[in-house]
Amino acid sequence: MSYTRWVGSRLIRALTSLRGVVSFGLITCGVLITKGRTASNVIYPLIWQQVMRSGVALLPMVLFLAVALGLVVIGQTVSLATQVGARQYLGMVMVTVVVRELGPLLAALIVLARAGTGTVIELGTARASREVEALELIGIDPIHYFVVPRIIGMALGVFCLTVYMIVVALLAGYLWAFVQNVPILPSDYFNQLAGALHPLDFVALGLKSTGMGVLIALVTCYHGLAQPLHIEDVSKATIRAITQSVVLCVMADALFLIIYLLL
Repeated sequence: MSYTRWVGSRLIRALTSLRGVVSFGLITCGVLITKGRTASNVIYPLIWQQVMRSGVALLPMVLFLAVALGLVVIGQTVSLATQVGARQYLGMVMVTVVVRELGPLLAALIVLARAGTGTVIELGTARASREVEALELIGIDPIHYFVVPRIIGMALGVFCLTVYMIVVALLAGYLWAFVQNVPILPSDYFNQLAGALHPLDFVALGLKSTGMGVLIALVTCYHGLAQPLHIEDVSKATIRAITQSVVLCVMADALFLIIYLLL
């Protein structure tokens, strides 16, 4: 009974938190629609600041992981393809693994680890120190000031980092194949990539990457603004935000995979 009660309480807490995130997202959509052009001279610099924080600042780490990803995927693929004589499928493997799956997910997790945690800490501290109430008293909507720039900035950041990661990983894949003396010309490799790509891949890539950025921003902003009432609660809110963001990103990735297989 104790184990059943523990599982039930965890499930109820997760569903309650999910309901809060959905409600928070609907409120944010309403604010974005009704106040999209309000105080643009203040909001636009904040959006650019979030793009720099969630995109440009993370570019060196993303490029390093992209090179490592190309090495791992091509290294394992060359080893297996050599045994079965199927080196002509290198491009297809790179598209399937990097473009459709690992590229968007890794970029989203990097943004979560760097920008997402910072968002929870900043907003949680602002909430615990009553800065949010101070903004409301002077007529500034906290959702419009805190949340909207982060949602747009993280969505653009995850999308741009995903594109950079995929391009560099594909180029690094051929580089590592060349180092391993794989007899494949650059034209053949890129023809394999072009043949494996479909128009649906580009649509799914854009929707998946921006959607993960929006999910990360919503969850981290929700736990930063709605949860901590005291400074000592910020660390707990950060752990919950990271955990739920990872789960939601994996679920979103699985949903896109199911849709892609059905289509």
